[in-house]
Amino acid sequence: MRWTIALAVAALTAPCFAAAPSCTGEIEIADAHIMRVEKNAVLVMTDGRALKLEGIRLPAGPADRAPQAIADRAFAELESLAKGVRLDARATWPKEDRYDRVRSQIFTRDGTWLQLDLLKKGLARVELLPDRGECNLEFYAAEAEAHKAGVGLWADPAYATRRADQIAADVGTFQLVIGRVAKAFSTQDGIVLALGPDPRRDLTVRIGADDVKRFKWLGVDPLNYDGKLIRVRGVVQPGPSIAVGNPRQIELLQ
Repeated sequence: MRWTIALAVAALTAPCFAAAPSCTGEIEIADAHIMRVEKNAVLVMTDGRALKLEGIRLPAGPADRAPQAIADRAFAELESLAKGVRLDARATWPKEDRYDRVRSQIFTRDGTWLQLDLLKKGLARVELLPDRGECNLEFYAAEAEAHKAGVGLWADPAYATRRADQIAADVGTFQLVIGRVAKAFSTQDGIVLALGPDPRRDLTVRIGADDVKRFKWLGVDPLNYDGKLIRVRGVVQPGPSIAVGNPRQIELLQ
């Protein structure tokens, strides 16, 4: 009888956590204990394995041509969330990167989703890689909430969303860029979205031939962006241009 009462009390007093969204995948590593947090959003476990926070990009200070203070603040927040804390790492395929780090959606035992928490505080931006794009809707909504509130990195002009005709000076940095597709056309190398008439000034979005297949497999024809207002994100390359391998890197604004 006493065992029955004890179990009932434990059930009533145990913390009740919301179920993780299905987009996060299944638990790959449960009860991970983090020994060290690295600047590139990698969490090193006590057994030497590493977890990579998938889907976000931390501010990088001078590498973003931005103040170091916001990068320090983001790192400190991640460290406070993860270091010495019991975490669950969830993953979808492909689960590891070329450095054998588990590409994870990471949760504390009290239910805090690390990526979403950092995005809502304006301490990270959404970065979706070509072969992964889970939880993009949740991530974009959290980023938009922080952007609208002007918190964290969004309070600094260095992280302002760029216009497609004002991007040439940002080569080498990760940017969010808004522009209207003046022309969408096919080439031998894939599909090009020209966000203005002057390719020396206006951003060009380039989608490689293999990536076009991924777009179409997901039901997106890049040629249909012609005339549309879009927001695209990625590292600005000389041209200026951004290479896009995942349709979730492009948000349709119209």
